[in-house]
Amino acid sequence: MDKRWDELADILVNWSVGVKKNEKVMISMGEIHSYPLTVAVYRAVVKAGGFPQVQFLSERLRHNLLKFGTEEHVDWVPEIEAMGMEWADVYIALRGAANLHELNDIPMEKRIRNQRAMGKVSNMRWAKTRWVLVRVPSEGFAQQAKIDYESMMEMFFRSCLLDWEEEAKKLRRIADILEQGDNIRIISKETELSFSVKGRTWLVGDSRISVPDGEIYTAPVESTVHGHIYYEFPAVLGGVIMENVRLAWEYGKLVHASADTNEEYLREILQTDDGSSLIGEFAFGTNDYIDTYTTDILIDEKIGGTIHTAVGRPYKDCGGTYDSAIHWDIVKDMRLESKVLLDGVPIFENGKFII
Repeated sequence: MDKRWDELADILVNWSVGVKKNEKVMISMGEIHSYPLTVAVYRAVVKAGGFPQVQFLSERLRHNLLKFGTEEHVDWVPEIEAMGMEWADVYIALRGAANLHELNDIPMEKRIRNQRAMGKVSNMRWAKTRWVLVRVPSEGFAQQAKIDYESMMEMFFRSCLLDWEEEAKKLRRIADILEQGDNIRIISKETELSFSVKGRTWLVGDSRISVPDGEIYTAPVESTVHGHIYYEFPAVLGGVIMENVRLAWEYGKLVHASADTNEEYLREILQTDDGSSLIGEFAFGTNDYIDTYTTDILIDEKIGGTIHTAVGRPYKDCGGTYDSAIHWDIVKDMRLESKVLLDGVPIFENGKFII
Protein backbone atom coordinates (compact mmCIF):
# COMPACT_ATOMS: atom_id res chain seq x y z
CA MET A 1 0.00 0.00 0.00
CA ASP A 2 1.22 3.51 -0.83
CA LYS A 3 2.82 4.85 2.38
CA ARG A 4 1.21 8.23 1.72
CA TRP A 5 -2.13 6.79 2.84
CA ASP A 6 -0.61 6.23 6.29
CA GLU A 7 0.82 9.76 6.29
CA LEU A 8 -2.61 11.17 5.48
CA ALA A 9 -4.29 8.94 8.10
CA ASP A 10 -1.87 10.26 10.71
CA ILE A 11 -2.89 13.83 9.86
CA LEU A 12 -6.60 13.00 9.97
CA VAL A 13 -6.54 11.07 13.24
CA ASN A 14 -3.89 12.88 15.24
CA TRP A 15 -4.05 16.43 13.87
CA SER A 16 -7.49 17.01 12.34
CA VAL A 17 -9.69 15.49 15.04
CA GLY A 18 -7.11 14.53 17.69
CA VAL A 19 -8.54 11.14 18.66
CA LYS A 20 -8.05 10.42 22.37
CA LYS A 21 -7.96 7.17 24.29
CA ASN A 22 -11.37 5.47 24.64
CA GLU A 23 -13.10 7.85 22.20
CA LYS A 24 -15.66 6.34 19.83
CA VAL A 25 -14.83 7.04 16.18
CA MET A 26 -17.21 6.60 13.26
CA ILE A 27 -15.33 6.12 9.97
CA SER A 28 -17.52 6.65 6.94
CA MET A 29 -16.08 4.77 3.95
CA GLY A 30 -17.52 6.30 0.80
CA GLU A 31 -17.16 4.18 -2.35
CA ILE A 32 -14.95 1.11 -2.79
CA HIS A 33 -11.79 2.96 -3.82
CA SER A 34 -11.52 4.68 -0.41
CA TYR A 35 -10.68 1.30 1.19
CA PRO A 36 -6.87 1.85 1.38
CA LEU A 37 -7.39 5.08 3.32
CA THR A 38 -10.07 3.39 5.46
CA VAL A 39 -7.56 0.73 6.51
CA ALA A 40 -4.92 3.34 7.29
CA VAL A 41 -7.35 5.49 9.32
CA TYR A 42 -8.74 2.46 11.21
CA ARG A 43 -5.18 1.47 12.15
CA ALA A 44 -4.31 5.01 13.26
CA VAL A 45 -7.45 5.22 15.43
CA VAL A 46 -6.61 1.94 17.17
CA LYS A 47 -3.03 3.11 17.78
CA ALA A 48 -4.42 6.31 19.30
CA GLY A 49 -6.54 4.27 21.73
CA GLY A 50 -9.87 4.96 20.04
CA PHE A 51 -12.66 2.52 19.17
CA PRO A 52 -13.36 2.66 15.42
CA GLN A 53 -16.56 1.66 13.66
CA VAL A 54 -16.81 1.65 9.85
CA GLN A 55 -19.94 2.35 7.82
CA PHE A 56 -20.10 2.06 4.02
CA LEU A 57 -21.87 4.66 1.88
CA SER A 58 -22.16 4.93 -1.89
CA GLU A 59 -23.95 7.00 -4.50
CA ARG A 60 -24.72 3.73 -6.31
CA LEU A 61 -26.69 2.61 -3.26
CA ARG A 62 -28.42 5.98 -3.06
CA HIS A 63 -29.31 5.64 -6.74
CA ASN A 64 -31.06 2.33 -6.08
CA LEU A 65 -32.94 3.79 -3.12
CA LEU A 66 -34.29 6.66 -5.19
CA LYS A 67 -34.97 4.60 -8.32
CA PHE A 68 -36.83 1.70 -6.72
CA GLY A 69 -37.97 3.15 -3.40
CA THR A 70 -41.31 4.54 -2.30
CA GLU A 71 -42.10 8.14 -1.46
CA GLU A 72 -41.25 7.24 2.13
CA HIS A 73 -37.77 6.12 1.04
CA VAL A 74 -37.12 9.48 -0.66
CA ASP A 75 -37.72 11.43 2.57
CA TRP A 76 -36.08 8.85 4.81
CA VAL A 77 -33.42 9.98 7.28
CA PRO A 78 -31.45 6.73 7.84
CA GLU A 79 -31.75 5.83 11.51
CA ILE A 80 -28.41 4.05 11.77
CA GLU A 81 -26.57 7.03 10.31
CA ALA A 82 -28.39 9.36 12.70
CA MET A 83 -27.68 7.05 15.65
CA GLY A 84 -24.04 6.99 14.61
CA MET A 85 -23.87 10.73 15.13
CA GLU A 86 -25.30 10.24 18.62
CA TRP A 87 -22.86 7.40 19.40
CA ALA A 88 -19.64 8.90 18.05
CA ASP A 89 -17.32 11.38 19.69
CA VAL A 90 -15.50 11.73 16.37
CA TYR A 91 -16.66 11.39 12.76
CA ILE A 92 -14.16 10.87 9.91
CA ALA A 93 -15.73 10.93 6.45
CA LEU A 94 -13.67 9.37 3.66
CA ARG A 95 -15.77 10.53 0.77
CA GLY A 96 -14.73 8.59 -2.28
CA ALA A 97 -15.37 10.40 -5.54
CA ALA A 98 -18.49 8.96 -7.17
CA ASN A 99 -19.83 9.24 -10.70
CA LEU A 100 -21.10 12.81 -10.85
CA HIS A 101 -23.91 11.69 -13.17
CA GLU A 102 -25.02 8.68 -11.09
CA LEU A 103 -28.46 10.16 -10.37
CA ASN A 104 -29.20 11.62 -13.80
CA ASP A 105 -32.24 9.35 -14.36
CA ILE A 106 -33.81 10.31 -11.01
CA PRO A 107 -36.50 13.03 -11.21
CA MET A 108 -35.23 16.34 -9.87
CA GLU A 109 -38.03 16.61 -7.31
CA LYS A 110 -36.91 13.33 -5.70
CA ARG A 111 -33.28 14.42 -5.60
CA ILE A 112 -34.19 17.70 -3.92
CA ARG A 113 -36.27 15.98 -1.24
CA ASN A 114 -33.59 13.39 -0.54
CA GLN A 115 -30.92 16.09 -0.35
CA ARG A 116 -32.98 17.82 2.33
CA ALA A 117 -33.34 14.57 4.29
CA MET A 118 -29.59 13.94 4.21
CA GLY A 119 -29.06 17.54 5.31
CA LYS A 120 -30.61 16.57 8.66
CA VAL A 121 -27.89 13.96 9.19
CA SER A 122 -25.28 16.55 8.25
CA ASN A 123 -26.74 18.92 10.83
CA MET A 124 -26.31 16.25 13.52
CA ARG A 125 -22.66 15.74 12.52
CA TRP A 126 -22.01 19.45 12.96
CA ALA A 127 -23.80 19.60 16.31
CA LYS A 128 -22.72 16.38 18.00
CA THR A 129 -19.23 15.34 16.83
CA ARG A 130 -15.71 16.51 16.11
CA TRP A 131 -15.44 15.81 12.42
CA VAL A 132 -13.28 15.94 9.33
CA LEU A 133 -14.09 15.26 5.68
CA VAL A 134 -11.72 14.16 2.93
CA ARG A 135 -12.42 13.61 -0.76
CA VAL A 136 -10.65 10.49 -2.03
CA PRO A 137 -9.95 10.67 -5.80
CA SER A 138 -10.52 7.85 -8.27
CA GLU A 139 -9.85 7.16 -11.95
CA GLY A 140 -13.29 8.53 -12.76
CA PHE A 141 -12.63 11.61 -10.68
CA ALA A 142 -9.49 12.32 -12.72
CA GLN A 143 -11.56 12.03 -15.91
CA GLN A 144 -14.09 14.45 -14.43
CA ALA A 145 -11.26 16.92 -13.82
CA LYS A 146 -9.89 16.24 -17.34
CA ILE A 147 -6.46 15.13 -16.16
CA ASP A 148 -4.71 11.77 -15.85
CA TYR A 149 -5.01 9.72 -12.65
CA GLU A 150 -1.32 10.00 -11.71
CA SER A 151 -1.45 13.80 -11.95
CA MET A 152 -4.63 13.85 -9.87
CA MET A 153 -3.08 11.76 -7.10
CA GLU A 154 0.10 13.85 -7.07
CA MET A 155 -1.99 17.02 -6.72
CA PHE A 156 -4.09 15.38 -4.01
CA PHE A 157 -1.20 14.19 -1.85
CA ARG A 158 0.85 17.40 -2.31
CA SER A 159 -2.11 19.49 -1.20
CA CYS A 160 -2.84 17.23 1.81
CA LEU A 161 0.59 16.29 3.18
CA LEU A 162 1.69 19.73 4.36
CA ASP A 163 3.08 20.94 7.67
CA TRP A 164 -0.31 22.17 8.79
CA GLU A 165 1.00 23.73 11.97
CA GLU A 166 3.18 26.05 9.87
CA GLU A 167 0.39 26.64 7.35
CA ALA A 168 -1.93 27.62 10.19
CA LYS A 169 0.51 30.32 11.33
CA LYS A 170 0.65 31.84 7.84
CA LEU A 171 -3.12 31.84 7.45
CA ARG A 172 -3.70 33.13 10.98
CA ARG A 173 -1.57 36.22 10.28
CA ILE A 174 -3.92 37.17 7.44
CA ALA A 175 -7.03 36.29 9.43
CA ASP A 176 -5.92 38.57 12.27
CA ILE A 177 -5.72 41.47 9.81
CA LEU A 178 -9.16 40.68 8.41
CA GLU A 179 -10.64 40.69 11.90
CA GLN A 180 -9.65 44.34 12.29
CA GLY A 181 -12.01 45.38 9.47
CA ASP A 182 -15.76 45.84 9.17
CA ASN A 183 -16.75 45.74 5.51
CA ILE A 184 -15.91 43.38 2.65
CA ARG A 185 -16.45 44.42 -0.96
CA ILE A 186 -15.92 42.05 -3.91
CA ILE A 187 -15.40 43.40 -7.42
CA SER A 188 -15.01 41.03 -10.37
CA LYS A 189 -16.67 39.86 -13.56
CA GLU A 190 -20.42 40.57 -13.25
CA THR A 191 -19.85 40.94 -9.52
CA GLU A 192 -20.33 43.79 -7.07
CA LEU A 193 -21.08 42.36 -3.64
CA SER A 194 -20.56 43.76 -0.16
CA PHE A 195 -21.35 42.82 3.43
CA SER A 196 -20.33 43.53 7.00
CA VAL A 197 -18.13 41.21 9.01
CA LYS A 198 -18.19 43.40 12.11
CA GLY A 199 -18.06 41.31 15.25
CA ARG A 200 -17.53 38.10 13.29
CA THR A 201 -14.56 35.76 13.69
CA TRP A 202 -12.25 34.73 10.85
CA LEU A 203 -11.10 31.11 11.05
CA VAL A 204 -8.40 29.29 9.12
CA GLY A 205 -8.72 25.99 7.29
CA ASP A 206 -5.74 24.04 8.55
CA SER A 207 -6.95 20.47 7.91
CA ARG A 208 -9.04 20.36 11.08
CA ILE A 209 -12.34 20.09 9.18
CA SER A 210 -11.80 19.46 5.49
CA VAL A 211 -8.93 17.79 3.61
CA PRO A 212 -7.21 18.92 1.47
CA ASP A 213 -7.49 22.27 3.18
CA GLY A 214 -6.32 25.84 2.86
CA GLU A 215 -8.86 28.62 3.36
CA ILE A 216 -9.68 31.62 5.51
CA TYR A 217 -13.38 32.02 6.24
CA THR A 218 -16.05 33.81 8.23
CA ALA A 219 -19.82 34.28 8.51
CA PRO A 220 -21.09 37.58 7.05
CA VAL A 221 -23.67 39.60 8.95
CA GLU A 222 -26.58 38.23 6.94
CA SER A 223 -28.75 41.35 6.89
CA THR A 224 -25.95 43.41 5.32
CA VAL A 225 -25.34 41.26 2.22
CA HIS A 226 -26.02 43.50 -0.77
CA GLY A 227 -25.26 43.21 -4.48
CA HIS A 228 -24.73 40.49 -7.05
CA ILE A 229 -22.22 37.76 -7.84
CA TYR A 230 -21.44 35.56 -10.84
CA TYR A 231 -19.70 32.18 -10.54
CA GLU A 232 -17.47 31.16 -13.46
CA PHE A 233 -17.08 27.63 -12.14
CA PRO A 234 -20.09 25.28 -12.21
CA ALA A 235 -21.96 24.85 -8.93
CA VAL A 236 -22.57 21.25 -7.88
CA LEU A 237 -24.88 19.81 -5.21
CA GLY A 238 -26.17 16.28 -4.89
CA GLY A 239 -24.73 15.34 -8.29
CA VAL A 240 -26.53 18.20 -10.06
CA ILE A 241 -24.43 20.66 -12.07
CA MET A 242 -25.54 24.28 -12.46
CA GLU A 243 -23.63 26.36 -15.01
CA ASN A 244 -23.13 30.13 -14.78
CA VAL A 245 -24.95 30.70 -11.50
CA ARG A 246 -25.90 34.29 -10.72
CA LEU A 247 -27.23 35.38 -7.32
CA ALA A 248 -28.24 38.76 -5.93
CA TRP A 249 -29.34 40.08 -2.53
CA GLU A 250 -30.81 43.32 -1.25
CA TYR A 251 -29.67 43.76 2.34
CA GLY A 252 -29.89 40.08 3.15
CA LYS A 253 -32.92 39.16 1.06
CA LEU A 254 -32.31 37.00 -2.00
CA VAL A 255 -33.83 38.79 -5.01
CA HIS A 256 -32.33 36.88 -7.94
CA ALA A 257 -31.20 33.32 -8.62
CA SER A 258 -30.48 31.99 -12.09
CA ALA A 259 -28.36 29.39 -13.87
CA ASP A 260 -27.93 28.27 -17.45
CA THR A 261 -28.61 24.66 -16.43
CA ASN A 262 -30.84 23.12 -13.74
CA GLU A 263 -32.16 26.49 -12.63
CA GLU A 264 -35.24 24.89 -11.05
CA TYR A 265 -33.03 22.78 -8.79
CA LEU A 266 -31.03 25.87 -7.80
CA ARG A 267 -34.18 27.74 -6.78
CA GLU A 268 -35.68 24.79 -4.93
CA ILE A 269 -32.52 24.31 -2.84
CA LEU A 270 -32.48 28.00 -1.98
CA GLN A 271 -36.05 27.62 -0.66
CA THR A 272 -35.27 24.67 1.61
CA ASP A 273 -35.81 26.68 4.79
CA ASP A 274 -35.55 30.21 6.18
CA GLY A 275 -31.76 30.14 6.22
CA SER A 276 -30.99 28.45 2.90
CA SER A 277 -31.02 31.65 0.81
CA LEU A 278 -28.62 33.54 3.10
CA ILE A 279 -24.85 33.67 2.74
CA GLY A 280 -23.60 31.64 5.69
CA GLU A 281 -19.92 31.67 4.75
CA PHE A 282 -17.43 33.77 2.83
CA ALA A 283 -13.92 32.43 2.28
CA PHE A 284 -10.63 32.76 0.43
CA GLY A 285 -9.04 29.66 -1.14
CA THR A 286 -5.31 29.54 -0.31
CA ASN A 287 -3.90 26.13 -1.31
CA ASP A 288 -1.62 26.78 -4.30
CA TYR A 289 -0.94 23.04 -4.70
CA ILE A 290 -4.50 22.70 -6.02
CA ASP A 291 -4.42 24.11 -9.53
CA THR A 292 -7.12 22.15 -11.38
CA TYR A 293 -10.88 22.64 -11.12
CA THR A 294 -12.38 19.21 -10.44
CA THR A 295 -16.13 19.97 -10.08
CA ASP A 296 -15.91 18.81 -6.48
CA ILE A 297 -16.36 21.41 -3.77
CA LEU A 298 -14.26 19.70 -1.08
CA ILE A 299 -11.22 20.26 -3.30
CA ASP A 300 -12.20 23.23 -5.47
CA GLU A 301 -13.02 25.60 -2.60
CA LYS A 302 -9.34 25.45 -1.58
CA ILE A 303 -7.89 26.46 -4.99
CA GLY A 304 -5.41 29.26 -4.41
CA GLY A 305 -6.66 32.54 -5.88
CA THR A 306 -10.38 31.81 -5.53
CA ILE A 307 -13.13 32.84 -3.16
CA HIS A 308 -16.28 30.97 -2.29
CA THR A 309 -19.58 31.69 -0.64
CA ALA A 310 -21.86 29.16 1.01
CA VAL A 311 -25.60 29.60 1.12
CA GLY A 312 -27.31 28.17 4.18
CA ARG A 313 -25.90 27.13 7.53
CA PRO A 314 -23.11 29.36 8.91
CA TYR A 315 -20.31 28.25 11.18
CA LYS A 316 -21.37 29.18 14.70
CA ASP A 317 -17.69 29.55 15.68
CA CYS A 318 -17.53 32.44 13.21
CA GLY A 319 -20.51 34.15 14.83
CA GLY A 320 -23.33 32.79 12.66
CA THR A 321 -26.71 33.24 14.30
CA TYR A 322 -29.16 31.01 12.42
CA ASP A 323 -29.49 27.43 11.21
CA SER A 324 -30.28 25.62 7.96
CA ALA A 325 -30.30 22.08 6.60
CA ILE A 326 -28.15 23.37 3.72
CA HIS A 327 -24.50 24.41 3.59
CA TRP A 328 -23.63 24.77 -0.09
CA ASP A 329 -20.34 26.25 -1.24
CA ILE A 330 -19.95 27.78 -4.70
CA VAL A 331 -16.52 28.81 -6.00
CA LYS A 332 -15.59 31.98 -7.88
CA ASP A 333 -12.30 32.47 -9.75
CA MET A 334 -10.57 35.72 -8.72
CA ARG A 335 -7.28 35.29 -10.59
CA LEU A 336 -8.07 37.78 -13.37
CA GLU A 337 -9.23 41.41 -13.08
CA SER A 338 -10.67 40.94 -9.60
CA LYS A 339 -10.18 42.38 -6.15
CA VAL A 340 -11.49 42.28 -2.61
CA LEU A 341 -11.48 45.41 -0.46
CA LEU A 342 -11.56 45.65 3.33
CA ASP A 343 -13.04 48.96 4.48
CA GLY A 344 -12.28 50.39 1.06
CA VAL A 345 -8.65 49.25 0.94
CA PRO A 346 -7.61 46.54 -1.56
CA ILE A 347 -6.34 43.41 0.24
CA PHE A 348 -6.68 40.74 -2.47
CA GLU A 349 -5.96 41.38 -6.15
CA ASN A 350 -6.01 38.92 -9.03
CA GLY A 351 -5.92 35.94 -6.69
CA LYS A 352 -3.16 37.15 -4.35
CA PHE A 353 -3.20 38.72 -0.90
CA ILE A 354 -1.43 42.10 -0.79
CA ILE A 355 -1.36 42.44 2.98
